[in-house]
Amino acid sequence: MLLNVQRIINAPGEQIDFQFELDLSDVDFGGLYPAQNPVVVTGDVRNTAGMLLLSFAAGTILKSVCDRCLKAFDNPCSVRCDYALAERVESEDSDDIIVLEDGCVDVGELARTAFILEMDTKTLCSEDCMGICPGCGVDLNQGSCTCKKQVDPRLAVLARLLEKDSEK
Repeated sequence: MLLNVQRIINAPGEQIDFQFELDLSDVDFGGLYPAQNPVVVTGDVRNTAGMLLLSFAAGTILKSVCDRCLKAFDNPCSVRCDYALAERVESEDSDDIIVLEDGCVDVGELARTAFILEMDTKTLCSEDCMGICPGCGVDLNQGSCTCKKQVDPRLAVLARLLEKDSEK
């Protein structure tokens, strides 16, 4: 979404409010398309003491799969961003200064990039999710499995010593 801020460039104290929806349903994220719902973006551009400040928040509910137990769940995701806008910059050092093109800023592209970068690379249904047993596949959140614990091969000799000791 291109936003024209030309009318407030020389008007301290003025602001432009905006709200729109982004469709990120085409974003492939690890073989899944989690952004099935639209991403709602709300924000404003303010002229504060002759400086243009862009602020927005973007959020939605992602359709995710837990990386430990493989259950599908709704995962709220949001991001908040602030940028300074300028017609030109003397130094290329700051990533937080966005250069206007003909008095316009592409808020849609900024929101799309910020939201995608904020998405979790590892999703968990809860912080204390125990996952599934690698041996029998039982969901350890629902109960315990009946598998015999595997002994680390490096410690097998010690395990045999403990077995002999318990037989006595």
